Amino acid sequence: MEVKEILEGVKCGDISVEEAERYFRNEPFIELGYAKLDSHRKVRSGFPEVVYCSGKPDEYLISIFQNIYEKNGEVLGTRANENQYQLVKAVIPEVVYDPISHILKVEKPSGKREGKIAVCTAGTADIPVAEEAAQTAEFFGSKVERIFDVGVSGIHRLLSRLDVIQEANCVIAVAGMEGALASVIGGLVSRPVIAVPTSVGYGASMNGLSALLTMINSCANGVSVVNIDNGYGAGYIATQINRLAGESKAK
Repeated sequence: MEVKEILEGVKCGDISVEEAERYFRNEPFIELGYAKLDSHRKVRSGFPEVVYCSGKPDEYLISIFQNIYEKNGEVLGTRANENQYQLVKAVIPEVVYDPISHILKVEKPSGKREGKIAVCTAGTADIPVAEEAAQTAEFFGSKVERIFDVGVSGIHRLLSRLDVIQEANCVIAVAGMEGALASVIGGLVSRPVIAVPTSVGYGASMNGLSALLTMINSCANGVSVVNIDNGYGAGYIATQINRLAGESKAK
């Protein structure tokens, strides 16, 4: 239950002062011994805790997913594999898994998606990282427009979708190789661009380092950069920007 829901409940008489007091007295985390789940993170930051699945022992992952799901009614996991999906599904049948983005999640059926974020990739090989960004943003309530395979080697493909990109409150540009896509988009839009370098490319791309350096050194204004293959981070930041845009329009 959210803080606002509790306060509204007290105001309407549906929740007693004593019940509300018990909620606020709870520790702001759930102690599991091997993990301290940050149950008040959404209160502080607007987003619930997300599970990084890779490397977690099976029993820890299952317990963490169960606890967050029971607390929030939804849960998002990143960098999961098929085996982890099967393990979690055995205890949470509602969980779904996307083998492209490696996202493991349970979403509330009533969740709304608002605003617009454009997620663009230079090539098809960049889609797994882009999908991690897109599905993260969607989980947190953003509407996402996917624009894939519009790299600079065929720039007419990008220009054919420019109207859609320019309408977005924020653009995520996902690219490997030399990473030029972010700079090109940055010169064509009036909104923030989040550049995501990927580890896609031949030897001299150095597993994404080449794209990272290109994006960091971009001469286009309004381009910020996250770490190599960090689609989750890009989706999170893009949602923050999208929310601010929505709040501004509402005023």
